[in-house]
Amino acid sequence: MSTAQSLEYDSHQDSDAVHVHVMPAWVLLTVYGVLVVATIATVAITLVDLGIMNIWAALIIAVFKAALVILYFMHLRYDSLFNGIVLISALGFVMVFIGVALMDTSEYKSNFQPPGTRMMMSSQNGL
Repeated sequence: MSTAQSLEYDSHQDSDAVHVHVMPAWVLLTVYGVLVVATIATVAITLVDLGIMNIWAALIIAVFKAALVILYFMHLRYDSLFNGIVLISALGFVMVFIGVALMDTSEYKSNFQPPGTRMMMSSQNGL
């Protein structure tokens, strides 16, 4: 192989290598600030009685926060668009599954007795 061919081959050899993506500090600090505000919003939403919508509001905020962490801190934002769409879709499905599972807690809540409040049954023979 001639020197010209060798140089051409070497220059294309690194085309599939993974390159580190450096994020500016202002982007990371902005995402951190949004996460802090979303955490405050999560706590604030528990103080407002929205009925069944409290679960959905908390889950929407949780999915938003998880998406931000994965997209920016794990650099998925700079990956292919398809991977981001798959991530958001998966988080949305998890939110729906958890939300539907938690919606029926009011159905059995009337039958629930906190631990330590049940009356112990005594036998007639004292056994």
